[in-house]
Order: sequence, then C-alpha cells, then structure tokens
Amino acid sequence: MNHEYYVKYAKLAVKVGINLQKGQDVVIRASTACSEFVTEIVKECYANEARSVSVEWSNDGIERLKLIHESEETLSKVLDWQEAKAKYNAETIPCSIYVDDSDPDALQGVDMQKYSNIRVARYQVLKPYRDQSENKDQWLIIAVPSVAWAKKVFPNDTDEEAVRKLWEAIIKTTRLDGDDPVEAWEKHIAYLKEKSQKLNDLNLDYLTYHSSNGTDLTLKLQPNHEWLSARETSLQGYEFSANMPTEEVFTMPKRDGVNGVVVSTKPLSLQGQLVENFKVTFKDGKAVEVVAEKGQHVLETMLNMDEASRYLGEVALVPFNSPINETGILFSNTLFDENACCHLAFGAAFKNNIKGYETMTEEQFKEIGFNDSVNHVDFMIGSEDLDIIGTDHEGKTYQIFKNGVWAI
Repeated sequence: MNHEYYVKYAKLAVKVGINLQKGQDVVIRASTACSEFVTEIVKECYANEARSVSVEWSNDGIERLKLIHESEETLSKVLDWQEAKAKYNAETIPCSIYVDDSDPDALQGVDMQKYSNIRVARYQVLKPYRDQSENKDQWLIIAVPSVAWAKKVFPNDTDEEAVRKLWEAIIKTTRLDGDDPVEAWEKHIAYLKEKSQKLNDLNLDYLTYHSSNGTDLTLKLQPNHEWLSARETSLQGYEFSANMPTEEVFTMPKRDGVNGVVVSTKPLSLQGQLVENFKVTFKDGKAVEVVAEKGQHVLETMLNMDEASRYLGEVALVPFNSPINETGILFSNTLFDENACCHLAFGAAFKNNIKGYETMTEEQFKEIGFNDSVNHVDFMIGSEDLDIIGTDHEGKTYQIFKNGVWAI
C-alpha cells in the first residue's frame, strides 16, 4: 500500500469522519495487523490537538480461540475493570474510530448459540453505559484490507494481488483517489443531504416496495421520523460522518407497520457465515418467516437473540448504481455491502431518526415503539428494477425510486 494513501485516509477520518475538536479524547479500535495505518491516525489526531489518544487492539485468531476454549460462563461475565472502562467512556465521551479488517469467516465452526448467549449476557450489563453516551459522541467506521478478508473477496488471486485489488476498491469507494478527498467528501455529503431534505419535506406516511424478484412490501414510517444521511450532529453540537464509505439516506420504520415480503439481493455475511438467497415475510412488523437457500440456521439464531431482532430498526435508500455496486464486488463486509443498494436492518433503531429525540425520555421512546435490540443487522434488497412509492398522510403518492435509482 502506498503510504500516501494512509496519510490521506487518516486525514479524512479525523477531519471529516469524527471531525475532531481541540482537546477531545480519541479511542481507536483496530486489529493488531493495522498498526502502520493506526499510527497515521494517531499522528493526525495529535496534529489536530487531541487531548489524548488510546488504541484498543484486537485479533480475530485470538478471539476465535477464546470462543472455542473458554466457557460460556467465563466469557459472559463483564469484569470489574471492563465495566469501569465502559463507565469512564460514558462519562468522558471520547471520539471513536473503528478500523475494520475482520475476516468474514473468523467465526466459522464456532458454536453460534454459545456466541449468541455471550453477546446477550454482556449486552445487558453494558447497555446502560451505551445508552448514557448514545448520540453524544462522534464516531466513525472505516476499513482496511487484511489478507483473510481480501482472499474472501478475491479467492483466486495470490495474497498480495488480492490485498492490492481490495485496496483499490476501498480507495475508489471512499473517494481517496482524487487530489482532495476532503473536498470530494464535502460535495458528496451535500448531495446526500439534498436527498434527505427532499424526503423530510414530503413527510411520508409509508413506502411500498415492488421488484420482479418477489419483493412486495408496505413499510410505514415512524411518525415524526427524520431522514438522515452522511452527516449527523452529536448532542454536543459537533458534526461527524459515521461511515466511510456511505451512500445511504435512512430513517426509522414504525415497529408494527411492516407487512409483506422482501427478497435479498446480496448475500449477508453474518457471524462468519454467508446467508444467501433468503426471503423474509413480515406481519405487523415482525419477521414471521425466513427462508434461505444457505445459512438459514445462522439467520434464525440471530433473529432469536431477542424479540426486537425480528423487527426492523432502519430503512435505508441507496441507488443501485452506487459506486460500491458498480465495482461488481461482494465485499462480505456490511460497511460496504449495505451501501451498494437499498437495505433494511433487523434490530436496533437509531434515536436520532426521531424529530425532537434530544428531549425525549426512555419512557417516551418505549411509548412510540422504539425498537431496542442487541442486534443491528443490515440486509440488502435493492435491485435494478426496484420501484419505491411514497404516500403522504393525505394519500398523495410520490415516485421515490424508479428502476433501482432515485426518482426525486
């Protein structure tokens, strides 16, 4: 990898991604294989006057060994120092950068029920701290290739060639290939903001989806919903961009307002396994039936982790001709694949998709049917002939997508 791109990428992550402010703390979460790139991020954070920067390292191989050899009881327990760290972060609100290079097959062969039980147990202990800091922080997810990930995407190439090809795709889709990536991102953010503003002005009641593959879905939107896109604003008043790349405009479905059938258009990489060619039937918001040609068990295990996992937390609009889809690559990584085409997400909703969320209490969120879950799993339903019609509260209809792309 040309070191020049490390420098560009780090600058983009710090200046546009988390939009670091003078005197803020930063926590970087990355694998041990990413140390050279992480070093550039740390340099950029200090160049932008971060107060402190810390790195939390991970390793797919070690995590897999722990899941295989340690007991469910041991792994489910949140140790005192782990809870203390979560409490400290909830109180100090550092910026967070997640550098993803994970192997899509890292959990192959791991007991999925054990993994599910561990996640649920830890989530219950750590959730109050997550809730305390939610929407207050600036955070970002970016990705760099690992050999294992690159070989999953390009299995017939040598390790070196696979990594090179994956880097090329990441550079292109994150707009690092131009002279000024920061300026390119500002223009892209403005374009997506224009789309989200048009949707907010329409104040739609529900969307209907139709595609020749069998998708036939009616999706009511949460009353007082807010469409968001590439730039969000934290409760501290700082703008940030949470995903690089991103092509989506997204909001919150009404929890009990989804009915019909959706058919996946891309495989879903879930817990180290691919779920392929699946169909989901919704009734009154709940996924009552799933049928998959491959990986049905892992999909059902995820859906059964908690009641809310069978309901939708997000609806996102992405044109089928997005730069990511035009690469022709299945990335087997949600950060990229969710931005290839329209998608929905099982599980947790985002509170900032509700107008006035800043002053709402937890009880008020419960009253409106806010979907709160251990999971947030995006799955792709966009196709080249997908039509989406929006209907407002007076019954007037608008063509939102035509043949898979924006019509507004």
